[in-house]
Amino acid sequence: MNDLAPLLTPEGRALLDEVRDTDPAQELAVATRLRREHPAELVSAALGQARLRQRAVVKFGAEDAGRMFFTPNGVEQSTRASVAAYRARRMADLGITSVADLCCGIGGDAIALARAGIRVLAVDRDPQTAAAARANADALGLAGLVEVREADVTEVDTAGFDAVFVDPARRGGRGRIFDPEAYSPPLSWAVSAARRAPRAAALKIAPGIPHEAVPEDAEAEWISDGGDVKEAVLWFGTEPGAVRATLLPGPRTLLSRGLPDPAVRPPGRYLYEPDGAVIRAHLVAEVADRVGGGLLDATIAYVTADALHPTPYATAYEITDHLPFNVKKLKALLRERRVGTLTVKKRGSAVEPEELRRKVKPQGPHAATVFLTRVAGGPAMLIGHPA
Repeated sequence: MNDLAPLLTPEGRALLDEVRDTDPAQELAVATRLRREHPAELVSAALGQARLRQRAVVKFGAEDAGRMFFTPNGVEQSTRASVAAYRARRMADLGITSVADLCCGIGGDAIALARAGIRVLAVDRDPQTAAAARANADALGLAGLVEVREADVTEVDTAGFDAVFVDPARRGGRGRIFDPEAYSPPLSWAVSAARRAPRAAALKIAPGIPHEAVPEDAEAEWISDGGDVKEAVLWFGTEPGAVRATLLPGPRTLLSRGLPDPAVRPPGRYLYEPDGAVIRAHLVAEVADRVGGGLLDATIAYVTADALHPTPYATAYEITDHLPFNVKKLKALLRERRVGTLTVKKRGSAVEPEELRRKVKPQGPHAATVFLTRVAGGPAMLIGHPA
């Protein structure tokens, strides 16, 4: 699909409606039938767009995805709607009324900002991507708040906007890009643009960014949705030096208090598995402090404690057994307890979960969770269940 224009015509839109629920296994038969009445290129474009819309449901929901227009890269790289909506609410709460959305992609963040009542200039240099963003603003009734411009973001004057949002491309021809200076545009340029913003700015970056790469005048926020880490954001004009983990839905936010690393201690009755955003934000100490716990190992982000203190920032498990790593002993214990549903979690272990399941062959009506990890430097197994 090289051109969205045919899909925006009455014939194209009608065809999109007709193929929207097409089963991939039936595509060939559907295409053959439709090509008797429509141009082959238009049929292929409609079926391709239907596939993209089906993939986009997980990020945008069925209602929006069914009306929006996507490119293959746009589906992969766009912000999940729940994350974009959270960030837009933060912008609105800061009193932001206009945002220059640089590297806007297919418009996911621009849509969320507009729905928060914020006027948006959405900029992308790729013609097809910009066309998709424009079509999406129109399809969702937001064209009055979203201006889409096809341009190089480094040449756009953002002086007339309260804030800047930059989402640099972090994928190249060989996959993910891990060096922030290899982003397009580079992180250093995005930081300069952020510092020029009159009120505030947000830069979307990969969650694996080293903490030492975070500018001193920025707030760093790691965001997870449903337990999956989605992104990190550098905020300017908010709380310089602050570090936070935000969990969606909610939102629930854990702020750094600069606590020292927790002490290592023997396994207690409970094990706490911090949310991924908490781990990425280096806030395991804050979780340990909340539950009165310590670490199983100085290098592993598992917290152990003697008492149950429910917290949204970690999942608690009650531990029934603590053993040195030994597959035969684990197999015997699971057989004795008739465990057929085995959840395997690991940190600091080279053993693969599927490999362990094959070896222990769990059978029975009961369920258990085994943690493969290190305790005070030694390989260990902790068996338990959600608390």
